[in-house]
Amino acid sequence: MSSRPSTELHVDHSTLVNNSPHGGPSRVDSLDLEAHIPKLMDSIKTKGGIETVQDADVDQESRQLERRTSAVNDAWPSAELAEDPALAMEAKNEKSDLFLVTFDEGDPLNPKNWSRWFRWYLTFASSLLVLNASFASSAPSGLIRTLMSEFHMSQIEGTLTVSLFIAGYCVGPFVWAPTSESIGRRPMFIVGFFGYFIFQIACALAPNTAALLVFRFLSGCFAACPLTNSGAVLGDIWDNETRGSATAIFTLSPFAGPAIGPIVGGYIELSGIKWQWLFWILTIFSGVCWLMILFTIPETYGPVILVKKAKALRKSSGDSRYKAALELQEVSMGKKLGRILGRPWKIFFFEPMLVIITLYMSFVYGLLYLLFLAYPVVFIQGHHLNAGESGLTFLPIFLGGVIGVILYLYIYAPMYTRVSQANGGKASPETRLPMAKIGGPILTISMLWFGWTSYPHISLWAPVLAGLGVGLSIVLLFLSLFNYIIDAYLPVAASALAASTVVRSAFGAAFPLFGNQMYVRLDPRIASTVLAAITLLMVPVPFVFEKLGPRIRKSSRYGLSD
Repeated sequence: MSSRPSTELHVDHSTLVNNSPHGGPSRVDSLDLEAHIPKLMDSIKTKGGIETVQDADVDQESRQLERRTSAVNDAWPSAELAEDPALAMEAKNEKSDLFLVTFDEGDPLNPKNWSRWFRWYLTFASSLLVLNASFASSAPSGLIRTLMSEFHMSQIEGTLTVSLFIAGYCVGPFVWAPTSESIGRRPMFIVGFFGYFIFQIACALAPNTAALLVFRFLSGCFAACPLTNSGAVLGDIWDNETRGSATAIFTLSPFAGPAIGPIVGGYIELSGIKWQWLFWILTIFSGVCWLMILFTIPETYGPVILVKKAKALRKSSGDSRYKAALELQEVSMGKKLGRILGRPWKIFFFEPMLVIITLYMSFVYGLLYLLFLAYPVVFIQGHHLNAGESGLTFLPIFLGGVIGVILYLYIYAPMYTRVSQANGGKASPETRLPMAKIGGPILTISMLWFGWTSYPHISLWAPVLAGLGVGLSIVLLFLSLFNYIIDAYLPVAASALAASTVVRSAFGAAFPLFGNQMYVRLDPRIASTVLAAITLLMVPVPFVFEKLGPRIRKSSRYGLSD
C-alpha cells in the first residue's frame, strides 16, 4: 500500500472536493448546514502525517493535535478507491482518522468576520451588562442611613451591603470564566444574569439584616459573570488593531456604574419612598438586560462555535470523523479544577512584576470604592448637602473617565500604532506604560486637592472638581497596566488576569469598611494625605518597568521576552 498516490482533501465553502492526481475532482457534494452555517472548513493542512491546530483561541493543550492521516477516506471516494477495493476497505476500517474543523478564511461563522456594526453593538451591549453590575455594587451607598434605621444596623453592617457585593467578585471569576471556555459565553450570560436578576428580587424582599447581606453577596457572585466574560467577548470579536479602541470604551462601564449608583440611591432616600425600590429598579434593569442577552447576543467564543460547526458537518455528511479541537480535549475534572484554582496563583507568586502591578491596580480600585464612603463625610456632614445632591458629586469621576478614554483614542492609541508599524507590526509591552506615567502623578495631586479643599468654608466646587482628576487618572492607569499585563504575559494572560482580578476585588471589598471611620477620625485632610502618600510611593512603578521591564521579562518564567 505504500505506493498508492496521495490525495489532498479540500473542503470548499459550499462543497467537498476530493482532488485526485488523476485529473479533476472525482466528487463534489453540496452541503446544507442549516441557515446558521453557510460555509465549511477551507482546508485541512497536513504535513508528514501530522496535523496541527493553529487557532489561537484554543487551549494550549489542544494546539498540537496529532492524527494518522490516510491518503484516502471512505466519505469522499476517488478514482483510487474505485480501482483498488483493498484500498477502499482500508479506508473504511481506518477509524482513527479525524478531520479537524477550523474557520475558513472570511468564514461568516467567525465572530471576527461579523459585520462591523453588529460587533460594535455587541461591544456596547457587553458594556451595558458591566454598567448594570457595577451600578448595583455602589447603589446601596446612598441608602446606608435608611438601611441602618430600617434594620437597626451598625455602620459596619451598613457598609457590608457594598463590600459583600464586591466580595462576590472574588468568587465568581473561578466559576464563570473557565466554564465559559468549555460551554460558551452565551449560556453563562443567560444563567449568570438570570441568577443576578433573581437575587435582586431577593434583596428587595429581604426580611432582616442577615438575609440582605447574604443576598447581596450572592448577587455579587452572579454579577461577576458579566464582569468576567464581557471583556472576553471583545477578544472574541475584534482583531488586535481595533480591540484597543473597543476596550477603551468598554473601560468606562466599571467607573460609570459606581458613579451612578450613589445618585440613584441618594434620590430614593431623599424622596422618602421605601428603600426596596432601589432593588426593584435593579430588578427591572437586570431583567431588561437578561432579555437583551436572550434575544440579541449570540455565542461569540470561537472554539464553541467550531463544535457546532463540526456537529453540523457530521450530520450533513454522515461522517463522524469531523471534530472541533474543543471536542478532542480529554482533561480530567480534577486536573481542570487544579488548573483553574492553582495556576493563576502559581503564576502570580512567581512573578514579582505581576504582583507589583496588581497591588498598584488593586489599591487604585479600592480607593475608588473608599470614596463612596468618604464623599458623604465631606459633602453631607461638611457642606450639608442632602443625599441626592451628594450623589451628584460623583459625576466628575465619570466625566474624568470619559476624558481619559478620549485621550487614549486620539493620542495614545495612534502613538502605539505608530510604534508597532515602525517595528514590523510589533510593539514591546513597555509601549503601554506612558499613560500610567501620567496617570499616577495626577491621582496623587487629585487626592491632595480633594482633601485640602474639603474645608466647609471653601466652595464645594473645589473638592467636587478634584473628581475629574481622580476619574482621569484611574482610567489612564487601568488602560495602561491592564494592557501591559496582557502583553507581558500573553501566553498565560487569562490566568494572570484572573489572579489580578481576585486581588483587586478583595481590595475593593475591604476599603469601604474603613473609609467612613478613616475620614471621620482623621478628618478629610489627613485621611486624603495618607492615601495620596501611598499613591506617590507607587508613581515610580511604570518608570521602573519601562526601563527594566525587558530585562525582567527575559528572566521571567511566564513572561514574554523581546
